[in-house]
Amino acid sequence: MATGDQHSVDLARLVAMLAEEVLAQTQGRPRGHRCACHAVTDDCCPTRMQPIVDAGAVRLGVHASGGAPKSVAGYIDHTLLKADATRGEIEQLCREAAEFQFASVCVNPAWVSLCASLLRATPVAVCTVVGFPLGATTPDVKQYETRRVIFDGAREVDMVINVGALKSGDVRLVEKDIEVVAAACRDAGVISKVIIEAALLTDEEKVTACTLAKAAGADFVKTSTGFGPGGATVADVALMRRVVGPAMGVKAAGGVRDLAGLQAMVAAGATRVGASAGVKIVREVSTGKSEPVVAGKSGY
Repeated sequence: MATGDQHSVDLARLVAMLAEEVLAQTQGRPRGHRCACHAVTDDCCPTRMQPIVDAGAVRLGVHASGGAPKSVAGYIDHTLLKADATRGEIEQLCREAAEFQFASVCVNPAWVSLCASLLRATPVAVCTVVGFPLGATTPDVKQYETRRVIFDGAREVDMVINVGALKSGDVRLVEKDIEVVAAACRDAGVISKVIIEAALLTDEEKVTACTLAKAAGADFVKTSTGFGPGGATVADVALMRRVVGPAMGVKAAGGVRDLAGLQAMVAAGATRVGASAGVKIVREVSTGKSEPVVAGKSGY
C-alpha cells in the first residue's frame, strides 16, 4: 500500500470493495446476473477482480492445488495440533500421511523441522500454523513466525487473523496482518491460508474477512482453528466460496470426522479439508463402511 494521500485513496477503495461484497452477499444478488460490459455471469466476469488490484493487491491467489485432487486423500490436511502431542504421535502422523498420500500434515511450528525431514522423499507437504490459535499477536510477529517455519521446511502456512481488530472495524490492521504473512509466503513460493474463525463472526464479518484475504493475495481462506466455539459448517464454506470466487482455495476445518462430512464440505465449495480423522475417512472410501470416531483434542 502507498503512503500519504495515496494511502487514503487506497483505504477508500478497500472500504468500497468491502461494502460492495458485504451488500452482495448479505442482501443477495441474483445468481446469473450479467454485467453491463460482458456477456458472462458476474461470477465469471474477467473484470470482477479489478477493484482488488486497484486496492493494492500485487497478485491474486490461484487454486493452490492446481485443480481438484485425484482422490479423497488429496483433499485432506492430516492434522495434529493438540498441545500435548508427542514426538511419537507426530512420527505416526507422518507415516500415515506418506502411506495414504494426504495433501499435507498440519502440525504446530515446533514439529515442522521433524516433519520436513520425515516427509522429504514424499509428495506430502508440511503445513503449519501462525498466530495460532487466537490470532492476537502483532503483524510483525506473525511475519517472523512465517519466515521461521518456512526456513524449517513448511510449504503451507495457516495464519489466524486478528479477530478482535476485525470485530472492531479496523480493516486496515486486518489487511496488513494478512498481507505480511501472505507476502512472506509468496516470496518463498509457499501456500498461504487465512483462518477467519467463522464461529466468532457475523455473516457480514465473514464476508469482510474473506474479501481482505483476497485483497492481500492469500491463496486460501479457512473456516476455523478447531479451538474456537465451533468448526466448519456447510453454510460458512458456501458463503466463503461465493465471496472469494473460483480462483482461491477454501479450507474447511473443525469437526469433519467422516466421509459424508468431507463430501458435504467439498460440495459446498471446499478445496481442502483439515481433519484429524483422515485415515478413517480414506478407509471409508475403500471399504464403503463408516467407522466410529471419538472426538479428541487435535484442534480439528
